[in-house]
Amino acid sequence: MELKFRCDCPFTSALDILGDKWMLVIVKLMLVENKVTFKDFIESDEAIATNILSTKLKILEQLGIVTKNKLPHNKKTNLYLLTDMGLALTPILVELAYWSDHHLRGMHPSIVEGAGIELLRKDKTAFADFLVKNYKEKRGKREKVGGEGNNDNFIH
Repeated sequence: MELKFRCDCPFTSALDILGDKWMLVIVKLMLVENKVTFKDFIESDEAIATNILSTKLKILEQLGIVTKNKLPHNKKTNLYLLTDMGLALTPILVELAYWSDHHLRGMHPSIVEGAGIELLRKDKTAFADFLVKNYKEKRGKREKVGGEGNNDNFIH
């Protein structure tokens, strides 16, 4: 895959890669909702089309944001995990969630509430640290056993 950047600006360069509406949604599904298989992503509330999901996962893998491995007990199922490069997107996702909570809730009052949102409002850094720590623990378990794990969702 050849990356094409429209200019030398770091903001624009990042958006050239992550500016597509699905890229950060997929990372969020992995980080926050613990989605790890194609089926997990398809069954999420985001309703991403299979062809789009397949394309975006391939790009994320090529960029080094996710890894793809086969499950040892099911060679047909791929296990997608965030790399450290992917986890480095956590502060961006936290800032987007914080902005959304503060500026979109009036237009979209059904945005979730819960312990995660309360921590986000109180301490964005602690929230980001919790997400990364939680993800790394689950990633380590999944890498050791090659298993799927549960789909706990801290935000909701």
